[in-house]
Amino acid sequence: MSKKRDQDSATLEAREDRKKNKSYEKKMDELQIELAHLQAWVKASGARVVIIFEGRDAAGKGGVIKRLTERVSPRVFRVAALPAPSDREKSQIFIQRYIAHLPAAGEIVIFDRSWYNRAGVDRVMGFTSEKKVRRFLEIAPRFEATIIESGIILLKYFLTVSEDEQERRFRRRINDPLRQWKLSPMDVESYGKWWDYTRAYDEMLRATDSLHAPWWIVPSDDKKRARINCISHILKSIPYEEIKFEEPDLGKRQKRPDDYVEDHSERNIVPDIM
Repeated sequence: MSKKRDQDSATLEAREDRKKNKSYEKKMDELQIELAHLQAWVKASGARVVIIFEGRDAAGKGGVIKRLTERVSPRVFRVAALPAPSDREKSQIFIQRYIAHLPAAGEIVIFDRSWYNRAGVDRVMGFTSEKKVRRFLEIAPRFEATIIESGIILLKYFLTVSEDEQERRFRRRINDPLRQWKLSPMDVESYGKWWDYTRAYDEMLRATDSLHAPWWIVPSDDKKRARINCISHILKSIPYEEIKFEEPDLGKRQKRPDDYVEDHSERNIVPDIM
């Protein structure tokens, strides 16, 4: 009887998971249609949008960004995920290399981590001095005010994840060859510095949460719920309008020329393995 109860319970659980996943995909399809409308409006209006994603390692930033961008044009939704600064960039004003990625008319730039590296990774890992961190926390709200005054829409999201869930995701990355590339040396370092990051992020959010550029916190232990909530919030935060699609007239194909001779030269064809 116990074995049958376990089987019945597993069957019910599998059904619930399929039901939840179906509901999630249906809602995501609806949101991605709205993102296509947003894209059309951004192109037509010449709007400029910056969306910043920060948060704990393994909090799900990449997943949100993937669902944001997978059905739209990379020429409109542009992702900026900057590598470690070069020696030349280290000699520049800190914010300089980020300014180069700000949007032109008709663009949405998504920062997968941003200038807030200074108050997070750089600070905790000792890549910068406390004096420079303090200065950054002081000027960041003023810098963002300048961005907004120029006409750019700025949205900032911070994804949170619990200690237990972060560890589960890290171990899944370790054990799954398809996820091992996601586990960077910085991720491994961050695992042992949970409370150092907690203090750094607490101060960062407190110092840079302003009326003109507030932080929006995204609880993400449930990654699918986080994606739906975050993308919904983005769409509600941008005053876009649906742009009527002008259906093009494809016209007629040209006729095959009478003098066309089909080329029968030998070609390299990719083998059919199905």
